[in-house]
Amino acid sequence: MAVKLVASDAFSDKAKWLLAITLLMGNIVINCCYAEMAWPWRVACWLILLLLLVVASQTKAGKQAIVFARAARTELYKITWPSRQETLHTTIIVGVIVVVISLMLWVIDSGVMWLIAWLTGQRG
Repeated sequence: MAVKLVASDAFSDKAKWLLAITLLMGNIVINCCYAEMAWPWRVACWLILLLLLVVASQTKAGKQAIVFARAARTELYKITWPSRQETLHTTIIVGVIVVVISLMLWVIDSGVMWLIAWLTGQRG
């Protein structure tokens, strides 16, 4: 009996996704092709899009996506962001390191170019 329920749930999820995709495609076509239509019809299209989200959230994948989004939001609140002063100091350090390494690479490149030119006789 459980196998039939799983198969039925899979069919139900596929039907819901088909409905959700159909609603999304219809909403895109209506909003793109009929941009000059009256605002009540456009509001109705947005309500259809809301219905799309409700239908999609009733599927197994939709429920998993909602759980993931809630968990991600919870993790976002746990982040310790650096202060303005820490960010400024880190930015200055990175800028100084970039300039120093750029100068070092320029000196090395110039030296190698001079050496190659001297070895090939292009310098006097």
